[in-house]
Amino acid sequence: MHSSLSWTSRAISRALRSSFSTLLETATGGGGGTAAKGATKSGAVAGSSGAPRPRFVSVVCGFAKDNLRHKYKPGKYGEDSWFKASTASADVMGVADGVGGWRSYGIDPGEFSSFLMRTCERLVQCSHFNPQRPVNLLAYSYCELMEQKKPILGSSTACVLILNRETSTVHTANIGDSGFVVVREGQVVHKSEEQQHYFNTPFQLSLPPPGHGPNVLSDSPESADTMSFPVRDGDVILIATDGVFDNVPEDLMLQVLSEVEGERDPVKLQMTANSLALMARTLSLNSEFLSPFALSARRNNIQARGGKPDDITVVLATVAM
Repeated sequence: MHSSLSWTSRAISRALRSSFSTLLETATGGGGGTAAKGATKSGAVAGSSGAPRPRFVSVVCGFAKDNLRHKYKPGKYGEDSWFKASTASADVMGVADGVGGWRSYGIDPGEFSSFLMRTCERLVQCSHFNPQRPVNLLAYSYCELMEQKKPILGSSTACVLILNRETSTVHTANIGDSGFVVVREGQVVHKSEEQQHYFNTPFQLSLPPPGHGPNVLSDSPESADTMSFPVRDGDVILIATDGVFDNVPEDLMLQVLSEVEGERDPVKLQMTANSLALMARTLSLNSEFLSPFALSARRNNIQARGGKPDDITVVLATVAM
């Protein structure tokens, strides 16, 4: 069974590699959704020659949904995974959320998301890394996953964000309901658009077990929603899994993030990340709170109340020039 699955996944992987081979040099955009005001589709560049080269000051915090089941491992909070990486020309951050439903099939959902993020982190250091194409990282990480001799089964959402330091431009690729928010002067100036097939069923990269393929949603990396936009000194950037966005209202999130605009002290930034993660955790366990997830359920004619218990990952950064 494993040999059959391995052959099939490698064949698909080769097809994907062929499909994405032209992405290494191109800077043309792709992905659905509408860019936020002031943004363009991937591939746009901004900034002027001689301008200060920006960098991220970044920190991470999170919680596993079930702290008893999941012991802490670097780069993971339960079935969520994350990474940060830097080169001379770029700073890169990403999160991925393993789809928990696979646990009922005896599959660890965290393995899929962890492999994606660890591979993205490694590929940032490769010579063919393109700081304008975060979708490349997702595409080639997914291809490597599908080529493993021992299949890594499951599904995951993912969001990757690259700061091109040479152009002061951020490029993003998002699949599913993880995402990002950019805050400037007390306002949300850019944010990702959630991708859902239908309520509580996000877009996802998948490798199902044999016999389950026709019944499993599986989206291509090229379906990622991509954006590009210039950043300024002091901008606050949050990239997080849905455990944050499903439980923290945007106005409350904005209030917290606005407090660290221009902050370059990683200790103070860490305190804010801790507060936001703890806020999401507390609200997720509040059965009376009318959470963003509950409001979304009601818009889909599902009566719901309370938070949504989930793994929570917060990667918080400010732009320093």
